[in-house]
Amino acid sequence: MSAETHPQRETHSFQAEIQQLLSLVINSLYSHQEIFLRELVSNASDALDKLRFRSITEPELLKDEPALELRIVPDADKGTLTIEDTGIGMTHDELVKNLGTIAHSGSREFLQALAQKGKNDVQLIGQFGVGFYSAYLVADRVEVVSRAAGETSAWKWASEAHGTFTVEPAEKATRGTAITLHLKADQKEFLDEWKLKQLITQYSDYVGHPIKLQVTKHVGSGDTQATEQALEVVNKASALWQRPKSEITDEQYQEFYKHLTHDYDKPLAWTHFKADGTQQFTGLLFVPRHPPFDLNSQQQRGVRLFVKRVFIMDRCEDLIPQWLRFVRGVIDSDDLPLNVSREMLQDSAVVRAIRKHVVKKSLDLLEKLAKDKPDDYRAFWESFGTVVKEGLTLETEYREKLGALVRYESSREEGLTSLADYVGRMKEGQEAIYYVYGESRKAVADSPHLEALKQRGYEVLFMTDPVDEWAAQGLREFQGKPLVSALNADLKLQSTEEEKKAKEQQSEGLKGLTDKMKDVLKEDVREVRVSDRLTDSPVCLVVSEGGTPAYLERLLKERGKGMPRIKRILEVNPKHPVIEHLRGLLANDPAAPQVGEWIELLHDQALLTEGSPLSDPNRFARRMTALLTQVATQVPPPAAPPAATQAQST
Repeated sequence: MSAETHPQRETHSFQAEIQQLLSLVINSLYSHQEIFLRELVSNASDALDKLRFRSITEPELLKDEPALELRIVPDADKGTLTIEDTGIGMTHDELVKNLGTIAHSGSREFLQALAQKGKNDVQLIGQFGVGFYSAYLVADRVEVVSRAAGETSAWKWASEAHGTFTVEPAEKATRGTAITLHLKADQKEFLDEWKLKQLITQYSDYVGHPIKLQVTKHVGSGDTQATEQALEVVNKASALWQRPKSEITDEQYQEFYKHLTHDYDKPLAWTHFKADGTQQFTGLLFVPRHPPFDLNSQQQRGVRLFVKRVFIMDRCEDLIPQWLRFVRGVIDSDDLPLNVSREMLQDSAVVRAIRKHVVKKSLDLLEKLAKDKPDDYRAFWESFGTVVKEGLTLETEYREKLGALVRYESSREEGLTSLADYVGRMKEGQEAIYYVYGESRKAVADSPHLEALKQRGYEVLFMTDPVDEWAAQGLREFQGKPLVSALNADLKLQSTEEEKKAKEQQSEGLKGLTDKMKDVLKEDVREVRVSDRLTDSPVCLVVSEGGTPAYLERLLKERGKGMPRIKRILEVNPKHPVIEHLRGLLANDPAAPQVGEWIELLHDQALLTEGSPLSDPNRFARRMTALLTQVATQVPPPAAPPAATQAQST
């Protein structure tokens, strides 16, 4: 960003991303220009909240203007609309930084989201914290005059969004910020009193500060009748969460959510509650319909903290765990001190009690959503399921409730299933909940590890999120049924005495081959044994106790967190023709070179089916070519069709 300095005025260039965003706003057509008012009022409300918080320890900041309020002033003669607040205000450097650079705007992510989703509606604009620029939906010039609390000087920021903005000294009697919009010729409807009242009531009725609109009033009567300008409070200016639930409509909850989060869509669900036990607090929590662009940020928490209706903290990470970071809302406590700090919150018994209540209410809300609106819950799970499953790895206290909420695809049919439904469908005699872990449904659906399970009619869950393996280990069991990976060496399959005896005989009959395989693969496998899980495939690799599945190994390696590979166990299907042929070949000629080649080829095949890379792909290709050549020389090709037949087909 460059700056051209004059005696009284500085000219700065917008950062490239800001200029791109402004061009998009100015030159495109949008269906909801009116959202500019919601965004600017919300920004002003935040400025007032910040000042009220600072005034707890710095009461002198309120001296020049005790009132905390917003004023909206339309001027039909000048064609301007001014939104003014008596909040925290901005210094010269803050005006340049906040309104001209990407530092606080999130505009790069906004532009990326538009490109990825193909959206062209600036209802999205608030979701990315770029609400100020929505002013250019209706204005061709914007002027901002601001005086920071505690300062004596004021500054004016102005731009027509043509690549530059100016900053110069200004006069302002009191602290706060005034944004003046020079409305476009076709946007003068936003100077109409009735229109402005309707928009304030619709979008900003629940702002906790008075919103005063300048209106024209008629005074006197007859020949003495005249008009005068007066400021009139338009919004209720009371905390929605403190009102009785019976007095609040669904539409009011939804609009408050939009005001609170700047989201462009309605929430999926919400819960409004009041605790009157040892601690007294009120809460209003929402589940969004869409994930925010920064969902996976470690700083992404959504619950605001109020104390006795005074805003204290925007993202209070101590009130909600990381695995519920998508929840939005407010918590208003009557027991915390107004000057509470982050350090005090970490050691506060009151906060711990509130947090526990917030988690319980959030989980109850999700349970109700899953029961009453399964389609909405499915949409929620697709957006936030990965985040919820993090809770299984982090907090055992909520294991049972989270187990009831998780959803997976399975071998039964397309779509998601709950663990409760899985248990309800379990076959008689089935002792465990079986799952397989891999990159995708396609990658695991035909895995050789599932063959015996499918033969028995057992359903298998497909776990394809990176967090799933840890989540399964955290959950461990559900309704008394252990979760068992189909990749594990101990599959816990029930067997009759006859089946156990037959397996012992097969193991004895294959001992020569399994010993040979162990010798050939001694650098690669821990053990070679006869399998009772394979019905169609000749071999597979299974994970020994304490081992890591191949897909998880690959993920960790890609993220620079690789670990030493623990040797697998190679399981052999004694009834497979390849194994029977290999056993006969070994019995006839123990020194036959083909034996070692075939064993290595089978091991490479097992690596591929589990999703592991081959250490020497070229050698695998040569062995496969040699095997195909051998088959080709032993099996004569089919006879070519007669020439006449070829001619007819031609």
